[in-house]
Amino acid sequence: MALSEFELIERYFASSADAHGRGVALGIGDDCALLEVPAGQQLAVSIDTLVSGVHFPADAPPARIARRALAACLSDLAAMGAEPAWLTLALTLPAADPAWLEPFGKALAEGAADYGVALVGGDTTRGPLTLSLQVHGWVPRGEALRRDGGRPGDAVFVTGTLGDAMAGLDQLLHVAEPAPALVERFYRPQARIATGLALRPYASAAIDISDGLVADLGHLMDRSGCGARIDFECLPLSEALRSNYAKQQALSWAGSGGEDFELCFTVPPERLAAFEAALAEHTVPVTRIGTLESQPGLRMTGADADVASRGGYRHF
Repeated sequence: MALSEFELIERYFASSADAHGRGVALGIGDDCALLEVPAGQQLAVSIDTLVSGVHFPADAPPARIARRALAACLSDLAAMGAEPAWLTLALTLPAADPAWLEPFGKALAEGAADYGVALVGGDTTRGPLTLSLQVHGWVPRGEALRRDGGRPGDAVFVTGTLGDAMAGLDQLLHVAEPAPALVERFYRPQARIATGLALRPYASAAIDISDGLVADLGHLMDRSGCGARIDFECLPLSEALRSNYAKQQALSWAGSGGEDFELCFTVPPERLAAFEAALAEHTVPVTRIGTLESQPGLRMTGADADVASRGGYRHF
């Protein structure tokens, strides 16, 4: 017997939702969730949509889809220096298949618990597999990291390594035995929440890298009214990427591949020493890759710098 919409929600989502999460006065089961933002905090809200065949392979395991979708959406909160609190999910499915829904719901609940997020509502409907996740978090009033705070002379940094996610997708599509480390980076990115929180006293601007470094840094530059000079040789590459691809291809994906969900941020010169001291033992590596400049546009130096000039991913 086919599951109804309400049976689907009750069986695979309501039972694992955190009805008593921080600030949740009323969660799943009513027309709206009732949520309370702590005094002195601003609400940060973001929504992402992932479509089968566009953002992940059509045959991707449901548990991996859940983890990837959650981290991709939470990455926006990380870029704002916001602390995650709540999650809503709109799920479009070709069919209410328990064999798909059970691992998806389980992985989503585990991921939400890892990040301290409460699932508080959503919707389900029939159609091509599509997920829309909306995340809510909070940040002290006036302390959010924005794209428009960069100034000429600010140092440009990125977290982690770049290019791995696009390499992982390439491995899945074209390699008989994909490199596990690269596939893991595609399916299970890490939202840099702790890093975003640590950056609040030091960073002047920030953005997450979803469409590629060149494209996303370009958004930050535009909003800040700056240009930038980037040393292409400084882009951090993982050992897995270096060992599976030629240098030019690795650098190309690091510059314009996207989907890594790392952070790109800027730090003013007068805060650099304090920033470096504060993050000296931070578990996520940060790498300086360049400097904001007053001259508009992006200038890339170093060998093979031209391979990143193609920009990032665009839907339209």
